[in-house]
Amino acid sequence: MHIRTGWRAWAVVAALGLSAVTPLGAAHAAQDASPGDIVSAEPSAFHPLPGQPTGTKAWKVHYRSTTATGAPTTVSGTVIVPQDGRAGPRPLITYAVGTVGVADRCAPSANFPEGTGLEANLIQQLTLRGWAVAVTDYEGLGTPGDHTYTVGRSAGQAMLDAARAAIRLPEAGLGEDSPVGIMGYSQGGQASSWAAELHGSYAPELDVRGTATGGVPGDLMKVADFNDGSYGSGLIFMAAIGQDAAFPELRLDSYLNPLGRSLVGALRNSCVADGAVLGSFKTIDSMTTRDPLDQPDWQQRLRASRVGTVKPDAPVYLYHALADELIPYGVGKQVRADWCARGADVEWHTVPLGEHVSGVITQSPLATQWLADRFQGKPTRGNC
Repeated sequence: MHIRTGWRAWAVVAALGLSAVTPLGAAHAAQDASPGDIVSAEPSAFHPLPGQPTGTKAWKVHYRSTTATGAPTTVSGTVIVPQDGRAGPRPLITYAVGTVGVADRCAPSANFPEGTGLEANLIQQLTLRGWAVAVTDYEGLGTPGDHTYTVGRSAGQAMLDAARAAIRLPEAGLGEDSPVGIMGYSQGGQASSWAAELHGSYAPELDVRGTATGGVPGDLMKVADFNDGSYGSGLIFMAAIGQDAAFPELRLDSYLNPLGRSLVGALRNSCVADGAVLGSFKTIDSMTTRDPLDQPDWQQRLRASRVGTVKPDAPVYLYHALADELIPYGVGKQVRADWCARGADVEWHTVPLGEHVSGVITQSPLATQWLADRFQGKPTRGNC
């Protein structure tokens, strides 16, 4: 991998002991960089609970990535490295969190220093093994513009570029030979699945050993139909914000009635806890003058985020809760069928007890051990 000009300039600044935060605007900086180049970096902290020590160092980074339409953009994230005295390359996990909301204050990088990150305890399972972790904030979450929530290509590219950025961060002590694992659940399951599918075409230089992904919303049309008017209906409207952010020609506002405009405005300033309450049990019909999901352009964009159309080039650990109340079990099972039909190496697990949130809690240790086996070169146990 060639050392990029943007990274080299940043490294000079860092070596001089100066602030690494660039004064350039995000869009301008991204134009002059390559995917994964660091635009800025500054010390941060990683706490699973407020004030809880973790024996890690962390940096908040802004790095160059690519939008769903191929334009350069800047995404923020966090690089976390155990301070365990380990010499030589260590495994790197590029990690995508589940839904946190669409307001900038919901970004993982804003919550890790405060000990309020929703999946920080799961991430700590990784750092306790001596692995470095790169956690993307996703496009538009913590950076200008709306978060492109549920736009698969954007999320997958942001994950792969987060791994590149971690490797290019001098203080992290990683290298081009660092083995990489991809991990995520729910929204992070979509992102990690897309990263697995995009690896060979978008970031083939990364030494990806495997992907652990679960609760995957592989078909957004089916997920929307399942949640319309239910407990999880707020996710539909957050997804509409995300799709409209990536593809402004969809003109979401033109479909909303006054109630819909009020709800979407509130969701834009909400994190997942309050957003779920605001959006629960709302129907698309009650918030719109006409259903955007009936329109060919919306259908096309949602289909473009479908998971299962490309064979991942590294093994996959895929799991889904049988009683998932937000993402239908059948949607996850279809991802397995599609990948298996394309010849992917998939180890599929049904989580027989629990629901959406408990699915990641109970499976995370098993998925982590599966990644450890990949780093150790053990044979896979695909069950297509």
